[in-house]
Amino acid sequence: GRFLCLPAVPPLAPGSRLSHFELEHQLGQGGMGTVYRARDLRLRRPVALKVLPPESATNLVLRQFLLHEARAASALSHANIVAIYEVGTHQGIDFIAMELVEGGTLAGVIPAVGLPLPLVFTYARQIAAGLAKAHAAGGVHRDIKPGNVMLTPDGVIKLLDFGLARWLPASGAGVAG
Repeated sequence: GRFLCLPAVPPLAPGSRLSHFELEHQLGQGGMGTVYRARDLRLRRPVALKVLPPESATNLVLRQFLLHEARAASALSHANIVAIYEVGTHQGIDFIAMELVEGGTLAGVIPAVGLPLPLVFTYARQIAAGLAKAHAAGGVHRDIKPGNVMLTPDGVIKLLDFGLARWLPASGAGVAG
């Protein structure tokens, strides 16, 4: 397949610590790891903490791939892209700390009959703005779907999961992935 899918990560217990992050509860699980709501004890703020599969620690090529993608995504700063705060390893567990977005995924708010056309345009404009920023930096997301698009309570779109993105040299930014 075109996309990398890894085995599920065994859940970590609420209250446990990973470096300077205290885990509160699991938010979700996908092919690239398990995401927890956590508290950054240094900066005293909530974060989303993606814990990468154990294979990322033992497979050097996979680990370099995942960490490279996270570092590339962390260079993006845009209102419609979830901010990456830190990439780290603690006791053999790789993790990515990122902005915690309150709200839900676009998949959870689209009714069976679809969204009203004005909302479609509002959300599409924000999605396009975030993707344009990533594209200008050489990033092609490659997994845009309603489940990777968060909608905040005040209607702001945030793009998630650049873990499958392809990062091209600046001269290749116009090449489709």
